[in-house]
Amino acid sequence: MAVHFSPEAPKFLRALKRNNDRNWFNDRKPLYERELKAPMLALIAEINEHLLDFAPHHVRPPQKVAMRIYRDIRFSPDKRPYKHNAGAWWARDGLEKTSGGGFYFEINGTELTIAAGAYMPERDQLLAIRRHIAEHHKELRSILAAKKLKAVLTEFDGLKLTRAPKGFPPDHPAIDLLLHRQWGVSATLPVEQALRPTLIKEIVSRFKLATPLVDFLNTPLQPKARKPLF
Repeated sequence: MAVHFSPEAPKFLRALKRNNDRNWFNDRKPLYERELKAPMLALIAEINEHLLDFAPHHVRPPQKVAMRIYRDIRFSPDKRPYKHNAGAWWARDGLEKTSGGGFYFEINGTELTIAAGAYMPERDQLLAIRRHIAEHHKELRSILAAKKLKAVLTEFDGLKLTRAPKGFPPDHPAIDLLLHRQWGVSATLPVEQALRPTLIKEIVSRFKLATPLVDFLNTPLQPKARKPLF
């Protein structure tokens, strides 16, 4: 069955954006669970079936992939308790608690986002990815230049540094890539796409095209296999 959302889902998220408080949400929690949480878990389960074919290391239980709608406000001056979007993040095995390369989907009140890449690498990961790019930048450029990928996904701006990162010469042939603090691709579509039976196809086709990029970014982050003692 082709899972998708009903018009009530973006309608709820638009209303939540205007009424971001606990009393309002708690009064409508059954609506949230029916129109957003349940369809999202079903969507993730169906996408997992497709990932088995081209990204099996990213298949995880739907409850682990779905992102909480509750904001972490402990250290934030913004005390609004809820996100006004529903998202899903497919991390790779072994990188679930870090920020390696993965696949992302989000729906809000007006649009949906499909993305893949390394969005917030930790400090050590950032260095490992940059070193990998420095040695294999031609491979990365080839991946990003693929016509089918560029036709449906746009490269991140990368939150670029203004000067060469420490340890990398400013005249390195990959300096334009090494300046990045994140690497990935994304597409933003009208929210109406989330209400159609073609939603799965929209997501999976882009995830599949982005898999070489995700694999490239995760290559330097994988734990090294231990050599046998004997």
